[in-house]
Amino acid sequence: MTLPMFPDLAPALPEIMPARRIKGEVSAVLAALGGDFPTGDVAKLALGYDGIEGDYHAGSTRKSGGREPWYPRGTEIRNERQVSIVAADELAVAAAQMGIERIEPAWIGANLVIAGIPLLTMLPPRTQLFFEGGVTLRIDGDNGPCRIAGASIARNYPEMDQTSLALDFVKAAKRRRGVVAWVEKPGLIAKGEKVTAHIWEQWIYPAA
Repeated sequence: MTLPMFPDLAPALPEIMPARRIKGEVSAVLAALGGDFPTGDVAKLALGYDGIEGDYHAGSTRKSGGREPWYPRGTEIRNERQVSIVAADELAVAAAQMGIERIEPAWIGANLVIAGIPLLTMLPPRTQLFFEGGVTLRIDGDNGPCRIAGASIARNYPEMDQTSLALDFVKAAKRRRGVVAWVEKPGLIAKGEKVTAHIWEQWIYPAA
């Protein structure tokens, strides 16, 4: 491949990964309907353009926090984290590294548990998730683990040091805590539903 307008960039062009599709299945649907971020099982997820109806993270906008240090805390910004998605196999690895039996998706505020898609947290931004019931979610990126979610896990292991366990989650769940997404096409998602991840063509931006 050559770039006639930018000849100096041509030698630096990396290998380009083609677009592809991977199929999976929804193994759990959960919502945070109690005014805090931990979730519980629901029959179905009802999603509109503002996210999951009644969920703690619903809304077209949200307040910035520690994840957005470039804004004053509390700045109103676009809500790109309407839906939290995790994989049970990744949480099992994180739990093993923390020395605990398990991490329940509900403890860390997950809305969807998806099986069958390898390395779910590594799905790149812009990936679309097409659910057989008609919903489409657009992945914004990975969901960085934090001490707040770690503390929620630690409360389920009262015999262990709470501060240490919360901090252990931050390290053990790095690149394993799932992804966040926003609603591109609304509708209902049910447990057992098939889902297809459409991964767009990928490349690494080569310029310094």
